[in-house]
Amino acid sequence: MLKRLLRSSTTQAILARMLGLYLAFALRTTRWVLHGAENVAPHVIGDPLILAAWHERLPLMTALWLMVRNWEGGEGQRARVHIMISRSRDGRFIAAVVRRFGIDTAAGSTSRGGAAAMRTLVALLASGSHVGITPDGPRGPRRRAAAGVAQLAALSGAGVLPTAAQTSRRWVLRSWDRMVVPKPFGRGVVVCGPVIRVPRADWREALPAIETALNEAADRADALCGLPAQG
Repeated sequence: MLKRLLRSSTTQAILARMLGLYLAFALRTTRWVLHGAENVAPHVIGDPLILAAWHERLPLMTALWLMVRNWEGGEGQRARVHIMISRSRDGRFIAAVVRRFGIDTAAGSTSRGGAAAMRTLVALLASGSHVGITPDGPRGPRRRAAAGVAQLAALSGAGVLPTAAQTSRRWVLRSWDRMVVPKPFGRGVVVCGPVIRVPRADWREALPAIETALNEAADRADALCGLPAQG
């Protein structure tokens, strides 16, 4: 009975609202510092990026997506951000949470039935929207980048921005990805590494570099919060 209750659309909507309210409170009471602004600022308007982060940092990355979305370009134009969400029940739940923050979503997976999702993301990037993806999501393996992130960069011509976030006050869940959930009133950091460009013909060779850059961003965010690398 409990499983049926948790699967109902009404219960999912209530839980998504509660989690959204909690995340909004936790993130807004955290003192955020952005490291690597020079890597993202030139691209805010006019040169869309693929904002990549490991799945474990998903609850924290809203801080970066909100920063980017709220930055202005010429004539007050605001950046647009879409994040890729799987079509699963869990994906729909996450979509309901992030919409609370005014962030758009694109349903699909670049690693599972990815042709349609890839076309959607290429079109969004071509229209000037940034795209946020978790290259090891939605089910892992942890910190192993699936091919989709490099393929998307090669097809679209958009650069990959390796990102990570961490906070001094958090829970680490016992999930496959060791997901980090922020507690209120902490110190938070967002790290943006140098943009990685992927040649159209050599996307396979770029994949290890993307994976390494994501790990370096995550490790640096941990170090800036006084934490050992999670690895």
